[in-house]
Amino acid sequence: MMPRPLEGLLVLDFSQFLSGPYAGLRLADLGARVIKIERLDGGDLCRRLYISNLELDGDSTLFHSINRNKESYAVDLKSETDRCKVRKLLSHADMMVQNFRPGVIEKLGFGYEEVKAINPRLIYGSISGYGGNSPLRDRPGQDLLLQALTGLPWLHRDKSRRGPIPFGLAIADMITGAHLVQGMLAALVRRSIQGNGALVEVNMLASTLDVMQEIWEEKWMPDQGSSLPAEGAEGSASIRWLKGLYPTAGGYIALGDMPLHTLAQALAPHITLDTLGEAAAARMEELLTTRPAHYWSVELQKAGIPCEELLDWKQLLQEEAFSELRMTQDIYRSNGARMTAISCPIRLNGHRLLSSRGAPRIGEHNAVVESEWNITR
Repeated sequence: MMPRPLEGLLVLDFSQFLSGPYAGLRLADLGARVIKIERLDGGDLCRRLYISNLELDGDSTLFHSINRNKESYAVDLKSETDRCKVRKLLSHADMMVQNFRPGVIEKLGFGYEEVKAINPRLIYGSISGYGGNSPLRDRPGQDLLLQALTGLPWLHRDKSRRGPIPFGLAIADMITGAHLVQGMLAALVRRSIQGNGALVEVNMLASTLDVMQEIWEEKWMPDQGSSLPAEGAEGSASIRWLKGLYPTAGGYIALGDMPLHTLAQALAPHITLDTLGEAAAARMEELLTTRPAHYWSVELQKAGIPCEELLDWKQLLQEEAFSELRMTQDIYRSNGARMTAISCPIRLNGHRLLSSRGAPRIGEHNAVVESEWNITR
């Protein structure tokens, strides 16, 4: 296995829940040594954040998934003795990640200016819900609340339900963590040239808006561009598109971007259409309910129609495409507790970035860390 690009770098991760720990996870996958700075009394709150009724060795499976391949150093950040220990660690660190509410990390003595004075070369990554100067800065930066604020649930609905549907994953948390890693790696490149550290700031509101870029032209272009012909106007048939999930006789099928007439041609053996429009679209949707999704997936793909059968989790695991990705790995705690987790999606020179080390127990590495850097009590 080739050396990972971030090997030799030390990251102190003060964050909890999802966005910050996800950033730390990716840095660990790329080779950095990531030490979680956790509370003595309970550690990262994500240890008790359950999205299902599953836990392993006393911690939620979500915590295990997003904190694998890290170490844990448990301290009381309200204790001056423990703060001194953390300052010594920071003097050796290359990166730091924090996602406290604005103002909290400064009260603890680890704001950017304080840390910069300790280690000018450190890359300081900071996540907030809405931005440090936002009028919403004191509101909780929770994923569902960010989805509501940006209107994302309005985009995630179908004809069978008129109301908005929240996205089924913590999309705001995860994309914000990914954006932080992008910024921190860019700052690391600059440091290699200029020698200076940097403050890298992202917030969940901006990151969620960024991932919604494909809809922005719909909001701004009506005032800046021209409109296509209205439905029923001459020439409009060639530009009418069908896209979305449609019920079949068994399961659902996803139809990708395509003009209506293209789908009509593919369905020609089953249906005859004299004109194209709302009535024709309705007739084609009705036709899809006469056969199961797998049938339509095979037949339409033969005709060059972009489509896929909507799979459930068990069906996905049986797909050859999933097996070829080799996206799973077994991770183990030092006491032998084992869990299967998703591995890093990045490949380097054809190599997968695997690590079998599971998430740490609270303070598991205190003795190792204090001995390595001669941190005395």
